[in-house]
Amino acid sequence: MNTNVDALVRFYEALAPATLGELPRLYDENARLRDPFNDVVGIDAIERIFLDMFERLDAPRFHVTHRMVEGSQAMLVWTFDFSLRGRSIRVRGVTHLLLGEDGRVLSHHDYWDPAGEFYAALPVIGPLVRWLTRRLSAGGAGHRR
Repeated sequence: MNTNVDALVRFYEALAPATLGELPRLYDENARLRDPFNDVVGIDAIERIFLDMFERLDAPRFHVTHRMVEGSQAMLVWTFDFSLRGRSIRVRGVTHLLLGEDGRVLSHHDYWDPAGEFYAALPVIGPLVRWLTRRLSAGGAGHRR
């Protein structure tokens, strides 16, 4: 399974609209992809998520920093860099993959914090998100004994 995970990492790090044709080689036709914004089944739906990403974001780029593989499961630790309306944003996250016997992805679940990693970087709602996060944190102003 390690070679299949290596192929997936190469795919994610080189992801571009032109490389989406590789999805059927890497993902089962009934694969499920979940992240904080999406929960879809099937290669066509997964491809639409990636195409939407390329339409909405400038220069999106994944970089896998760590990987762990155990049997038919893998965890990928990554950073995702992109620009949105001229503002550079970096999101850090983890992907849990469940691989089928043929090595293709059956389940892809992304874990990342949209409030702290994404919304807080946006100019209009960012200050509110950062204030609210400080307010609700155990050591923040909202914590009283």
